[in-house]
Order: sequence, then structure tokens, then C-alpha cells
Amino acid sequence: MTIPRGPELLQPVDISAYARGNQGISHTHRFDSGQAGHDVVVLSLVHGNELCGAHAMKRLLDLDVRPLAGTLTLCFANVAAYETYDAATPTRARFIDEDLNRVWDRPTLDGPRNSQELQRARQIRPLVAGATRLLDIHSMQTDAAPLMLSGVASKGQRLALAVGFPGLIIADGGHASGRRLRDHGAFADPVSDATALLAECGQHQSPVAAVNAIEIAARFLLATGVIDRETATAIAPLPDREAPRTVQVTDRITVRSSGRNGFRFVRHFEGVEVVPDAGTTIALEDGNPIRTAYDNCVLIMPSRRLVSGQTAVRLGRFIEPDAE
Repeated sequence: MTIPRGPELLQPVDISAYARGNQGISHTHRFDSGQAGHDVVVLSLVHGNELCGAHAMKRLLDLDVRPLAGTLTLCFANVAAYETYDAATPTRARFIDEDLNRVWDRPTLDGPRNSQELQRARQIRPLVAGATRLLDIHSMQTDAAPLMLSGVASKGQRLALAVGFPGLIIADGGHASGRRLRDHGAFADPVSDATALLAECGQHQSPVAAVNAIEIAARFLLATGVIDRETATAIAPLPDREAPRTVQVTDRITVRSSGRNGFRFVRHFEGVEVVPDAGTTIALEDGNPIRTAYDNCVLIMPSRRLVSGQTAVRLGRFIEPDAE
């Protein structure tokens, strides 16, 4: 894994100028065109150590991007965690009390449990509930190619194809450890028009992740009709891209063991490796092999946090996108 060091690290940006917002919700800005269109929400910093989204959001705000149709809401989500960021120990800034991207089911949001992340989720929940199109900007542990996570409904795959970058669309159902924002409410309902995407823009500390995040944000706003192409190209260059390929997740491997001889991969994986042969051992858990079930199996986002109850890796196969 090629992770930049020293001055080559992606640095946090100062977002204090945007703290007040204009919705009575800190670090949240909403702009209304007065014209019919989608209610579009873009979020960054759902995880405080994923800096690329803050760079993309600052770019949009600094350029005074305003919607030509519908509404545009920009939200820095877990600012409390972001403010603890230290490049020497970046993972500690992922959250304060718990993962903000694992609390988006109704029983958790409406239940008695409390944490800093749940307080923030409940605060921004009305913005999310009103969105017809949502982009959640993230980055990854490994130095793999950027990904767009679309959910399993075909509407998400179609929107990701319209955005056109990243070049890999992952049709997945989320994690066993809790519901993501991307899968909250109507976004997961195949009948509803409300559609959300989760962009994984690159390795957490890589400057390339910020470049990718800015391009993805520009393409998303263009695809949703919020801005025109002239505005999109002012935000980021929009080079010609090959049509994305879609990977359908078939298996989610969750860590079950917490012992000394618990889960481990048999070799280093960055992610998006294609394992050619069915039956290939990719990991061991308590000495038992975990094998691929079919030929040309794609490994998606292998984790470095091999903790019991957390996703270790997702497995998938290339499919033709649903073009209905």
C-alpha cells in the first residue's frame, strides 16, 4: 500500500467560516433556486478522519455554487470528530463515541441510546429525510481505486452511471454492524424515487482522494440537474471517462472471532483484486479457511480494522448494469 508521508499527506482544511450555517444547524448550508427540481444533499466528514470530503465541500462553498433548479444542502457532518484530527493517529478521529455511519435505522435514531454521533444524526435527520438525491463523500483505508456504492436497488446503479465516475459501481447492502446513511429510509426503498450514493474517493491521507472527491461532487451536481456544465467544469476538470463497471456484492464477510488466532487475510489485499479461481483461500478465521465461491471474484474494501462484528471484506462479481 502506497500511503503518502510527511508533507505529501492530505491536510485538513479550515472550515470554521462555515460553522454557523443558515439552517439553525451548525456547519449546514441550504440554497433554494425557487425552481422545480431535486432536493439535493451533499455530506462530508461523516467520519472525521476522511478529509477529502471537507476539501470538496469547501470548494463548493468557496465558489458560491448555487442551484439552478431545486435545492442544494451542504453539510459537514461529524465536525466534533474532525476537530480532533492528528495526522500521526488519524484513525482516532473517525468518531467520538461511535460510528456515525452505522446509526441510520429508525429504532436506533428513535431509541433511548445516546452519543455525540447520535445527537448529530438526529440533528441532521430532517435534511436527509427531505432529500431526493444524496451524495455521502468518504475515503478508504487502502490505496485502491475509487468506488461508488449504490446500494442494491437499480435506481442507485442508474444514478451512479449518470454521474460517470468513479469507474466502479458497487451494488451492496451495507454492513452487519449498523445501517449506513446511504441506506436510510426511502433511499433503500426500491419503489421510492429518493436515491443516495456513497463515494469512496481514495486512501484517507492521499491528496488524490481530495481531487477525486471534488470531481465526483461536480459530476453528481451536474447529473442531478442542480448545476450546468459550465459551473461543473469551474468546480473541477471533467475529463472523458470510460463507462463505469458494476460489481454486485454477493457475500459480506464479517469478523466473528476476537481471539489471538482470529481473522487474518492470507496475504495483503488493497481491494478490487479479481481472484480468478473459485475455492481460493483469501483469509483464515480460527484456522478455518474462507474461500471464494466462484471464478473472477472481486474483493472490495478489505479492512485493516479486523474487529469482531465488523465487515472484513465484501466479495462480488461483475454484472451488466440495470438500464431500466
